[in-house]
Amino acid sequence: MNKEEKKNKRKTGSEGEEIACEFISKLGYKIVERNYQFGHGEIDIIAKDGDTLVFIEVKYRKNLEYGPPELSITKGKQNLVKRTATAYLWEKEIKDEISRIDVIAILKLPGQKPQINHIINAF
Repeated sequence: MNKEEKKNKRKTGSEGEEIACEFISKLGYKIVERNYQFGHGEIDIIAKDGDTLVFIEVKYRKNLEYGPPELSITKGKQNLVKRTATAYLWEKEIKDEISRIDVIAILKLPGQKPQINHIINAF
């Protein structure tokens, strides 16, 4: 992947995260942090849903060339998100807080409103 492709991929990811943040904010979630990184892992959005800390993986696609966005979350990606979420809890010394991992899959076809699939407690 060349520099231009990486830049476009990052821009597309940011667009998806903006849509996801707007979506969960309307649901009453409070955004705690974005793009938390630990090692090779990243959590796109960390938010509070009431008393629950929610780690959110965002998948955003502009077409169906490779299938719906939620299908791109492989077992390996799930494990990486889980490890990164665990690292966040350890790093922030959070011990007695309920947490979960959600997926927000967004499909934004040309000329249409984004289709959002929010999978609560996805894995």
